[in-house]
Amino acid sequence: MSMNLGVHHLRAIVAVADHRSFTVAATHLGVVQSSLSRTVLEAERRLQTPLFRRSTRRVVLTTDGEAVVAVARGVIEQVDAGLEHIEGYLAGTRGSITIATLPSLAATLLPPVIRRYQELHPDVVLHVEDDLSDQVAEHLQSGRADLALTTDPENSKDYVVRPIAEDSFFLAVHPAHRYAEAGVVNWTDLQTEPMIAFGPASSVQQAVARALRDAGVSPATIVRAQNVAAIAGLVASGLGVAPVPGFVLPLMRFAGLTAVQLVPQRSRTITLVHHRDRPLSPAVRAWVDVVDQYLGAQPQKLPGVHWIRPEGRLGS
Repeated sequence: MSMNLGVHHLRAIVAVADHRSFTVAATHLGVVQSSLSRTVLEAERRLQTPLFRRSTRRVVLTTDGEAVVAVARGVIEQVDAGLEHIEGYLAGTRGSITIATLPSLAATLLPPVIRRYQELHPDVVLHVEDDLSDQVAEHLQSGRADLALTTDPENSKDYVVRPIAEDSFFLAVHPAHRYAEAGVVNWTDLQTEPMIAFGPASSVQQAVARALRDAGVSPATIVRAQNVAAIAGLVASGLGVAPVPGFVLPLMRFAGLTAVQLVPQRSRTITLVHHRDRPLSPAVRAWVDVVDQYLGAQPQKLPGVHWIRPEGRLGS
């Protein structure tokens, strides 16, 4: 038997069952009674069974009607929940966002933005993929991430890129190191210093390598590590020094290190990026709005970090 009932049939049946009156049910649904009666009769015809016993005084469900109404309620609840989700998605208040970012940014830049976003959009699920720059680029390219907070991406023609901050480099040293009391340290001074370095896949090490190359120096690297905490611990042990950018410094405070400005000043540009061929969902656009609000207000002050106020929307 092909039932082929629409949601409007189910809503009509449930309304009559709830109100035990075609007149009251029609008022509740905002339709005229004759239209509601035709809808219920059509549903009964398609089901090939009466759902109500009608009299001049009342409307009573039949046994089949009780069974149909029970199922109809569940279907309507699912449909309404789905429609609410669609409405929320289109309004940017439902759905999910995946943000790929560097570990230092996940710990410093993202938290206040996420807090504000969740206050405005509590039903949107946020996922943060914190990884090295190569993996961040891979997440964005594959579509696993909707947005990325990272350094300037390679193959920028594939992306819409907007700078949001720059963080300059400092030399992290043990408090007893001879440079700890210096006002500034020149990159050329690092020639004789044992270096604690990030791995080659790190955006930090890529920027450091360029700065050292431009300065014409090649200090001895005695240890490489991927994790900021590991770098900080190694420097705190007195094994060497580490050039690090401003967004990394807060993650190294536990080690009690001293940070000295490196000159000439070198910096990384931190960008908000999405793939040019993938349109932003409403929830992601709402995220970009919150980032704009954050940058346009008074972002947290971090050593060596210069915030770039928004001049245009991402994707515009």
